[in-house]
Amino acid sequence: MTRSNWLRLAPYLFTLGFFALWEIACRALSISSFILPPPSAIWGALVQYQKPLYTNAFHTLWMTSLGFALSILFGLALGLLVGSSKLIYAGLNPLLVGFNSIPKVAVVPILVIWFGVGWLPPVLTAFVISFFPIVVNVATGLATIEPETEDVLKALGASRMDIMTKVGIPRSLPYLFGALKVSITLAYVGSVIGEQNASNLGLGNLITRASADFNVPLIFAALLVLAVLGVFLVAIVDVVENRMTGWAKRSQLGNS
Repeated sequence: MTRSNWLRLAPYLFTLGFFALWEIACRALSISSFILPPPSAIWGALVQYQKPLYTNAFHTLWMTSLGFALSILFGLALGLLVGSSKLIYAGLNPLLVGFNSIPKVAVVPILVIWFGVGWLPPVLTAFVISFFPIVVNVATGLATIEPETEDVLKALGASRMDIMTKVGIPRSLPYLFGALKVSITLAYVGSVIGEQNASNLGLGNLITRASADFNVPLIFAALLVLAVLGVFLVAIVDVVENRMTGWAKRSQLGNS
């Protein structure tokens, strides 16, 4: 089998190995399912509660996707604004850092007061928790253009807008896609927090109800579904990234 085939199979082999070790450890150490259910018990919960898991997973997916889409739009716009001017970068940076330092769990009650219980608080929580990495990385990509490159382009008659659109934005794309992969996981965190506190649907709400019933296998089943949904969205970002920024990637695995 060639190296490329092993690389394609590696995610599946490592995942199967992880769950196999988990199952063996639970059985060998006689760990109670109430403490740490083995994968076989989690699979049983997936089968037994497949309908509520599917319904709530779909709800969480679209709320996360909507919050993530808002974070992309807002993060790109603010990142371009911050990165295009040293004055704006210096002025807004403390505000952005301060806002990001606020625990988003503390924001949910305010959203409930403003918008009530429903789908909007989880979407907004997913948005406010995931836009910051996008802003920072896009701004960093624009703000770190080499001075020599700017001097050469200005000498050739390029305007500030030309430099930003033809050099700055393409240069920031690898930063952007790196931020998107981080923001996806944060968006799921935000939507689940919102569902646990301000929604009657979603995997976050299902986890809360399962915790109240001490149904630990169902809790882990919901967490596993969240992990699969996260991998799904990251895979989509990977496909788009490979199409748009393949020029920026270096083949490091082939040299190892």
